[in-house]
Amino acid sequence: MREVAFIKQNKEKWLSFEKAIFNNDFKDADELASQYIHVINDLAYAQTYYPKSKVIVYLNQLAAKAYQKIYKTKAEDTNRIFRFWKTEVPLICYQYRKFIYVAFIIFFAFTFIGAISAANDGEFVRSILGDDYVNMSLENIEAGDPVAVYKSGSNWGSFIGITINNLKVGIIAFVLGVFLGIGTLYIMFKNCIMLGSFQYFFYDKGVFWESVRGIWIHGSMEIFAIVIEAAAGLILGASILFPGTHSRYTSFKLGAKTGIKILISTFPFTFCAGFLEGFITRYSNIMPHWLSVGIILSTLGFISYYYLIYPFKIQKQITKSPQTTNASFEFI
Repeated sequence: MREVAFIKQNKEKWLSFEKAIFNNDFKDADELASQYIHVINDLAYAQTYYPKSKVIVYLNQLAAKAYQKIYKTKAEDTNRIFRFWKTEVPLICYQYRKFIYVAFIIFFAFTFIGAISAANDGEFVRSILGDDYVNMSLENIEAGDPVAVYKSGSNWGSFIGITINNLKVGIIAFVLGVFLGIGTLYIMFKNCIMLGSFQYFFYDKGVFWESVRGIWIHGSMEIFAIVIEAAAGLILGASILFPGTHSRYTSFKLGAKTGIKILISTFPFTFCAGFLEGFITRYSNIMPHWLSVGIILSTLGFISYYYLIYPFKIQKQITKSPQTTNASFEFI
């Protein structure tokens, strides 16, 4: 094969690999090692048939960068957990940001449907929440404490029970994504309809602000985390529906790995939401307004920053390099 044909045949592959190294854009260590082997084979071929070519210099540099990446990763295994939340998850969220945006659009649409349905059907809330819950809420409103339901049970009991339930909802929302994403949409529909009708119920009874001060102390992180978990389920479903250049099975494995990482990333927020619901929300009616609003805004701001803003900052930091990938092909 002539050198020009060799370069033309492999150029896109090399550029893609170099870009992936700079962006740390690998699904796992096995993919990095596999592509590294391909580069080594191309280097050996070039050394054999084009011993004086500049392509050898380029492939040597590319192989060296890949080698350093592989062994740097091994050396940093002790910081794996820290890097998981600091770098890996944000990069995944950046790469799959469209799924997160779609999940939020679906969330707002379904919640709006729940609120509109409750506004137009006086029995809708009871059909969704049940007579017992609605009657109890009405009694609490009459007693001057609309969200007194959060005072039931002990602090620790509430914290543990609520956290386990929220983890269960998030895991189910992700796992049901295997049904081409339809299962995830069902879980979102069910929970969003409940949320929309629940909030409208308090609005209709004239205690909307009191309910917001109580519910969203823990709800900011709890609901946001569920939306992110739903995005993970949609990624899983899309990996089956749209395998791209991979086989459907390989695409599914990659989608499952990506989704699981996003799912795991939400667990600390779910634990935090459970803690707030078990220990803080019960005091929402007696705490100063500035404190309850401050908790809501700070928790919502923190989780929003992590999933919606921070990924862009990490991506920008990683892509900064004095050398562009195209400049490496000046010898062609």
